[in-house]
Amino acid sequence: MKEEYLDSLFSRMSNLLEEMGAPLPSVSIIAEEDNDPYRILVSTIISLRTRDDVTLSSSRRILQKAKSIDDLASLDTQEIEELIKPAGFYRRKAQDLKRIAQIIQSEHGGMIPDDLDKLLALPGVGIKTASLVLNLGFGIDAVCVDCHVHEIANRLGWVCTKSAEETERELRKIMPQRFWIPLNELLVRYGQYVCLPISPLCSKCSEKDYCPKAGVLKSR
Repeated sequence: MKEEYLDSLFSRMSNLLEEMGAPLPSVSIIAEEDNDPYRILVSTIISLRTRDDVTLSSSRRILQKAKSIDDLASLDTQEIEELIKPAGFYRRKAQDLKRIAQIIQSEHGGMIPDDLDKLLALPGVGIKTASLVLNLGFGIDAVCVDCHVHEIANRLGWVCTKSAEETERELRKIMPQRFWIPLNELLVRYGQYVCLPISPLCSKCSEKDYCPKAGVLKSR
């Protein structure tokens, strides 16, 4: 993929989102306040299968109560549940957060690891969560792919893949590294406000004259 093309595309998409007043994703808001890897890890885990507004409020509650990994480890699972609900699968996430805190204390000296494999070894942490922690928490280049990035990358014809994991692998091969970190935030916002999962707003899209609309059956 040519850098000139991506520079132009990222600029057009960003300008449209600004014109629409589209807010940042919840984890990006947390990161803007403080790009502490601990805060980003906690909020990203909460964000999985959860609306942005719920993610933000749930993250603020638990991070206000548990300002560090040691604070989190000191909470019992039921208290964590109460702090993060109604986030999706909050009971399972509470168990994962408690166990993560204990593992980081015992195996990593209380510090969030800046290594992909070590992050992936934590309970409830998949490639999306690990990549976002590396991106926003440590400034380490990684391709972070969620449902929006996966879908838009396929619609634009960048890849032809069936899963987010496969999309992540393919994008790492074809996308210049300097675009890896901003990719997730941009396409998540674009997927929430323009390139919707169902019936995307193609008439408003900055890419309507260039996008092959791969897989799009109905649009507005």
